[in-house]
Amino acid sequence: MLARFRGCIFSGFCFLMLASAAWAQISAIEGDVKGPDGQPVKGAVILIERQDMKGTYKGAKTDKKGHYIYNGLPFPGTYTVSVSVDGTKKDETKNIKTQLGDPVNISFDLKAAEQKAATEASAGAAPAPEQDRSLSKAEKEANEKLAKDNAAIIAKNKALNDTFNAGKEALAAKNFDGAVDAFQKGVEMDPNQNVIWANLADAYVGEANAKTGPDQQTALDKAGEAYAKAIALKPENPAYHNNYGLTLARTKKFDEAQAELNKAAALDPTNAGHYYYNLGAVYVNSGQSAPAEAALRRRWKRLRITLMRTSSTLRLFRPN
Repeated sequence: MLARFRGCIFSGFCFLMLASAAWAQISAIEGDVKGPDGQPVKGAVILIERQDMKGTYKGAKTDKKGHYIYNGLPFPGTYTVSVSVDGTKKDETKNIKTQLGDPVNISFDLKAAEQKAATEASAGAAPAPEQDRSLSKAEKEANEKLAKDNAAIIAKNKALNDTFNAGKEALAAKNFDGAVDAFQKGVEMDPNQNVIWANLADAYVGEANAKTGPDQQTALDKAGEAYAKAIALKPENPAYHNNYGLTLARTKKFDEAQAELNKAAALDPTNAGHYYYNLGAVYVNSGQSAPAEAALRRRWKRLRITLMRTSSTLRLFRPN
């Protein structure tokens, strides 16, 4: 069985190696905006801000039916979506977790938002002006210090976001040296951002593809170190384990590569066939025939299970 697949596995594996930086997963958010009169709002501005990793996504506006959609959001991620009309923020929804496949629906009813705001105001949610005037000098100084600290945090977050976006643009343009420089600045600014470490690793892989000999090995080693940092911060991300495994295989660390690809399959059973295929390719390239055949059998088994489930679903919905 292995002989039949050796050629296609090897060519497919080489493609996967070159394309590992593209194993990024994206998601989308869409929804509708209704005005206080219950009618669709045209031209409402949608702002999407990432919570687990500083990122801001602009440009979405509602059409004449009050509908909007924003594609290309990094997955997995947690987001806040807000809507503004005529330059005034009207409502927002926090802690939105996106998904692969269909967009997450986040719609806004501005009449309900206005009613909620009025209720909160009548309940005394906002401090009255006389309360502010009654603050002591020390309390006012503390508030001023807090405002300055918040401004500094906002400035830092903006700088980090700008650096990250510059790196993504360079990566998309295959300017891998520029991407490495940008993402390296990002991890220096905040070393606790797994997304930046993962993109830095992708940039190093891109560099390695354009190099040979010791220079290629150095770039791959740096990619491996960056993937390891991303995994340490977010070990439940299967794409990180997949890309790290492929990078380890290129440096002939086959046992470690096998462990990472097995982790990816365990974390993401839906796409386990993809990871088992990669694992089979790793074994083929290391000359291990029996484990390669076992990995491929697991892949075909996973594919059969998926096809059987799909077939069952189609029978359930077959018209009489």
